[in-house]
Amino acid sequence: MSGLAERLWTDLAGGRKIEIACLVDLEKTAESFHAYTVPEGIDIGPGDIMLIHDMTNRLDFGERSAFEGRATVVQAGFFGRIWTQMSSIFELTELYEVGFQPKD
Repeated sequence: MSGLAERLWTDLAGGRKIEIACLVDLEKTAESFHAYTVPEGIDIGPGDIMLIHDMTNRLDFGERSAFEGRATVVQAGFFGRIWTQMSSIFELTELYEVGFQPKD
């Protein structure tokens, strides 16, 4: 495949991999239970996948940890972004089914 055709296919179908630095913030306390990852130098879009390398697999209750690490971002293509945006709209409508029904 020529360079231009390969680039066009990657833009449409996705799959471009980029290795980046990231900041990982983990907390497991009574106030907060979260895992945030802030990528450096790249915007994460709909459908993108971010794989963090050498992630800790154990955090006891009451602990908080923040460290710098490496991650691989697999960027979604045009079709993947459209699919993610469309499916998220339909997933959002499921939240409308939250019951505000009176108890029997």
